[in-house]
Amino acid sequence: MPGWNATHIPDQSGRTAVVTGANSGIGYAASRELARRGAVVVLACRSAARGRAAVIRLRNEVPAAEVEFAELDLADLSSVRQFAKWYGQRHGTLDLLVNNAGVMALPYGRTVDGFETQFGVNHLGHFALTGLLLPRMRAAEPGARIVNVSSGFHALGDIDLADLGSEHGYRRWVAYGRSKTANLLFTHELSRRFTDAGETIVAASAHPGYASTNLHAGAAKEEGPTFSSRVVAIGNAVVAQPAASGALPTLYAATAPGVRPDDFIGPRFGWRGAPVRSWRAKWTLDDTTGERLWAASEKLTGVSYASLPR
Repeated sequence: MPGWNATHIPDQSGRTAVVTGANSGIGYAASRELARRGAVVVLACRSAARGRAAVIRLRNEVPAAEVEFAELDLADLSSVRQFAKWYGQRHGTLDLLVNNAGVMALPYGRTVDGFETQFGVNHLGHFALTGLLLPRMRAAEPGARIVNVSSGFHALGDIDLADLGSEHGYRRWVAYGRSKTANLLFTHELSRRFTDAGETIVAASAHPGYASTNLHAGAAKEEGPTFSSRVVAIGNAVVAQPAASGALPTLYAATAPGVRPDDFIGPRFGWRGAPVRSWRAKWTLDDTTGERLWAASEKLTGVSYASLPR
């Protein structure tokens, strides 16, 4: 694993991947490298204009790339369902699902379906998408993988099962941390259920460390001209690694041999470096919390994983 980089990605010919939030940053970099290695890649993005522009850019960088854009708004469960339906009609199987899209440290808001925005987009949208695409991944076994992109900021907060919508007090960074904890708990519970069901699909998580992306820039913009926003701006300019480097843990989790169920892959030095298995807060490995979050997520989204046992 030490020194692993994009040149080590195995041949992806014959495999199909969906990458959410693929029009920029880590999602775009991951999509480009998967396409470079021969995968058919669907860039699932909220903005049609930015998504189509990303396809053109990627084809210019990788002329042989097989890529296409499809609209997906994770803040709207009807859009998630429409995307899953479109995918099923266009592609028979799905080998790799990279749940990368996300929002960071936004002011309090709600999704179309009434969920707190960060929890709704970062966790519930991807929970629903994964469940709806699971039949396509089963058809692609063995070797199918799900990668949920979390963050080192998950350490800012454990899940509050009594207040998933942050209705009893909203702190934007704590809410972000809790949504990233939800990503890890989802992976943990999904891995447990796959094992119990005898599935060969591998669910893993990754985090980019500190990468200069639109996610951090957007968070700084939302903060306004504050000390913390200035720190983020300086960090992006001086400290952060490029998006291509930040994408390596995701690409490792998605493609490297030997990735285990519920692995959490991040940069060697926490914020940058080659991908390695990463530290995670102990609450992200709690079976009871994972099961309770799963049950709440099924109820909130209306997407049931009925074929996976408790």
